[in-house]
Amino acid sequence: MELPVTFRERMKKHLGMEEFKQYEESFHAKRMYGLRVNTRKLSVEEFLRISPFTLEPVPWIHNGFFYDGDRVSPAKHPYYHAGLYYLQEPSAMTPASILPVGPGDRVLDLCAAPGGKATELGVKLKGEGVLVANDISHSRAKGLLKNLELFGIPNLMVTNETPQKLLPFFTGYFDKILIDAPCSGEGMFRKDPAIIKSWQKKGPEEFSVLQRGIVSAAVQMLRPGGMLLYSTCTFAPEENEETILFLLKEFEDLEVCPVNGYEGFSHGRPEWLSFACADYKDQLSRCIRIWPHKMQGEGHFLALLRKKGQCVKEGAEPFKKTSAFKNAAAVKNEEFARFLSMMDMEWDDNRFAMHQERVYYLPCGIRKPEQIHFLRNGLLLGECRKNRFEPSQALAMFLKKSQYRQIISLKKEDVRVIKYLKGETLEIEAQDIEPVHAQGSTEKKKMPWYLVCVDGYPLGWGKLTNGILKNKYHAGWRWM
Repeated sequence: MELPVTFRERMKKHLGMEEFKQYEESFHAKRMYGLRVNTRKLSVEEFLRISPFTLEPVPWIHNGFFYDGDRVSPAKHPYYHAGLYYLQEPSAMTPASILPVGPGDRVLDLCAAPGGKATELGVKLKGEGVLVANDISHSRAKGLLKNLELFGIPNLMVTNETPQKLLPFFTGYFDKILIDAPCSGEGMFRKDPAIIKSWQKKGPEEFSVLQRGIVSAAVQMLRPGGMLLYSTCTFAPEENEETILFLLKEFEDLEVCPVNGYEGFSHGRPEWLSFACADYKDQLSRCIRIWPHKMQGEGHFLALLRKKGQCVKEGAEPFKKTSAFKNAAAVKNEEFARFLSMMDMEWDDNRFAMHQERVYYLPCGIRKPEQIHFLRNGLLLGECRKNRFEPSQALAMFLKKSQYRQIISLKKEDVRVIKYLKGETLEIEAQDIEPVHAQGSTEKKKMPWYLVCVDGYPLGWGKLTNGILKNKYHAGWRWM
């Protein structure tokens, strides 16, 4: 691989010749592939018991594993379509693991697509609080939404705006913010050599300007006492330590927090900046650098910052319904009411809402989204059409098998699993249908809607009539 001359010279200067040679040698090492378990749906131990792949733990990520991407394709397995794991470069798992998100937090992933970090942040919330996942690209935001729904994250809002457009609406609102900033991508040269051409067209100088605009808006959306994780996949100090220095000078109430390291993590390099920064040297040294010649992963930079002050936790702010949303309980749809009775769930009636024919279950603690463009607010339950109700793919992925009363259970080896994922009609036998397990269930409560599961993990819906399952798997998600 031919590295750009200017990049090589800078890296030689920063690393010194001996370490630069080690860095160069890393390009001949085998690329590392990563898989992160969705602990919302099953524990790491449960996944390891059923995993069809040979896995090796990523030492610094509790639910992360290496796999041999040259031998297996986890994206071509039914468990991927059940949302049991996310495929993610091992170093890229680090930012979401370090940001200390807990249930009830208000969280913003500002540059969230395709969703690798947002899905883990959503899992950490455990259904409480809210995750606002934003991306400026509409097409990428659609992919982000799919991954969050695949993971079964209910308390979400997916937006498609610039940070500056979000700021007036969310000033001082979030407890935790993650910014995986757009960057020149120097840390990904080994993984994807095509990035080199992009780097030559648009280098660190141009990205550093963009990053400052993003982080400035983000800090103003952070509450006192809140924490912000900034990350890039580049080595350029202009995009890393220099961006953090800009923040520390611009916002005096920010401080860089120490991060629990792992063997191989390197500290920030304030001495690489082109100007004096003695007053901030200690703080900049708390940043983390991940190098491909020191770790089993690609290049990354991370900094965890805290806004000084005391965070006063308020009660969950209810969603303020507008003319576009009305309480779904007011909708006279008997089939929707019957469908709710088929789920062993506790629902808060105040959080049901309708927009046109769609029914949503809104997260607590979110403000009304009228002024900004969003793709989703809350869990899409389904659509009411006249006296009929059709449940959504998102609802299927949110549910656990034990939470719905009509289950079709298939094994991963069953050829009908792939047929289902391809959208085909299935023949269902009596032994494929699990007995109604909910206490007090009666034949009178039965509906044609069945939740199709693989090894006990939901894949989607189907309508069963006389042993024939009409496939209702989401057309846009079908196995190709």
